[in-house]
Amino acid sequence: MVLTMEQRLAKTVQAMTGGLIPAVPVPRHKNGEIHSEAQEAYAGYLSRQQIAGVAVWVHTGRGLHLQAEERKRIFQSWKSHLNEAQLLVAGVGSLIDTTLSEPLRLQKWRQNSITMAEEAASGGADALLVFPPVIFKELESSRRDAAIIEYHRELSALGVPLILFYLYEEAGGLAYSKEVLRELLGMPSVVGMKMAALDSVMTLQEVSSLFSSEFPGKLLITGEDRMFGYSLMCGATGALVGLGAAFPNIQSDLITAYRSKDYPQFMDLSSRVDAYAMSTFTQPMDKYILRMLWCLALQGIIPREAAHDMNGTGYEMEEIELEMLRQTIQQCRLY
Repeated sequence: MVLTMEQRLAKTVQAMTGGLIPAVPVPRHKNGEIHSEAQEAYAGYLSRQQIAGVAVWVHTGRGLHLQAEERKRIFQSWKSHLNEAQLLVAGVGSLIDTTLSEPLRLQKWRQNSITMAEEAASGGADALLVFPPVIFKELESSRRDAAIIEYHRELSALGVPLILFYLYEEAGGLAYSKEVLRELLGMPSVVGMKMAALDSVMTLQEVSSLFSSEFPGKLLITGEDRMFGYSLMCGATGALVGLGAAFPNIQSDLITAYRSKDYPQFMDLSSRVDAYAMSTFTQPMDKYILRMLWCLALQGIIPREAAHDMNGTGYEMEEIELEMLRQTIQQCRLY
């Protein structure tokens, strides 16, 4: 059944209000090829957990580095396992070709970004998570703000709900001004924003205040793996996080505990989830993807041979690191 834009918006808001969307990695062979059996096993496992859906093609899945055929395989795998109420969120954006001059660089980036969004829309994505358009950092401020807004308007024309992505600049994102945020959040197609300020508590607090005072109808979605519980206290109504890729149920229960005002349960779960995040989302931060895959392997969800990140990252797991993960899983009583 093809849903109208209004129905898509309603479905997304309903699922994400109090819901957890794991940003999912891709199990791979050591040579970098997708491990098909592990991918199917993983999708089957995660779809049966307490999740509101999954986010594919995002950073946890090395989305901007995927070839079109890989994107299609991953998308179809998850779509075949999720139930009708669960969301399939797709990341959209493009890498920047620094070998090109500015006009051609912008043109190619935009074309690739829109193509990726069109693939997601035609495949049946419920919502698009818009990678921060960091290429616009090259522009002077007035042109930059106009370009950010125009780009999101272009994506809005595809008829799929948009989830903004505020990734703090020091983490490789793009800091939107309040004026830009107001324009973007005012778009009817925008259901809300994933917030990933990482170590900037002030940014999280300021954006949260903007939502509560001016956009109470929009969803503030936490992407704060290292301050998950606190971000709920700051007003986040749901989560879209890489931390949810391996043990989503404890995080789903954490959200439920806060929303139901079960504060003793919230404090217990929050401390356990924080300890889990401290072991997996740590320097080098980009290695968290491999750590998530190994959490899955240690639980027997995927085979050890499938616990590999995309080629070129240079990351390997030492036995001492695996033992630390085992201890974390046990001591934090993850489930």
